[in-house]
Amino acid sequence: MKKIIKYILIDILKNRIIIAYTALLFIVSLSLFMLEDNPSKAVLGLLNITLIIVPLISIIFCTIYLYNSSEFIELLVAQPIKRTKLLFGIYLGLIGSLLLATIVGLGLPVLLYDPGPTGMTLLMTAGALSIVFASLALLSAVITRDKAKGIGLALLLWFYFSFIYDGLVLLILFQFADYPMETAMIALSALNPIDLGRILLLLQLDISAMMGFTGALFRDFFGSNLGVLFASLVMVVWMVIPAFIAIRKFKNKDL
Repeated sequence: MKKIIKYILIDILKNRIIIAYTALLFIVSLSLFMLEDNPSKAVLGLLNITLIIVPLISIIFCTIYLYNSSEFIELLVAQPIKRTKLLFGIYLGLIGSLLLATIVGLGLPVLLYDPGPTGMTLLMTAGALSIVFASLALLSAVITRDKAKGIGLALLLWFYFSFIYDGLVLLILFQFADYPMETAMIALSALNPIDLGRILLLLQLDISAMMGFTGALFRDFFGSNLGVLFASLVMVVWMVIPAFIAIRKFKNKDL
């Protein structure tokens, strides 16, 4: 499995898309920090990149890479190696390359200009979302053999978590406007890793007052040790469950 991880890492780090992705993150991050006198404003500018671009690149790149490596995977399956170790090694190689790109492209400017809690929260959120959407990409690629359907499913998942989910939450809030929904919003936030990352970043930027009473509730809950533990556990669940399901399905899949 170590050889598989090493091969995947070397192969992906040579990929032009990953190089361009790393360079884009680095240039945009460095430019925002250099243009803004206040590092918090630059972090706020990087919010959309962290919550939209990072998940999109992660899920699409991983899905396409898995489909393009299908012949290589089938060749390894024929060797005396367990399928679970094979796919887990590929998965670790994928998330390792994405994390390295995030650390270099986003982490270096953050560590240089804003190494405090806000910058670290931004960096950890970007890394967590990279892993989460790599797990979803793994699940998408394992569920269907058709490349077009797999990429379509990956895009649909990204679109759902980035845009559709927020619309559904607003619809729920509108329908139940006469009922106290503040506590239920904490549970709803756990169903979307992007929303969870957004809440944590906004609280670190200390602009939760713009979110009204719900923002005060989020600040009281997610600002506590229990809230941080809850958010961390939910993110780990989002990382582990899709990958676990994908590996279980791949173990019994007819290639």
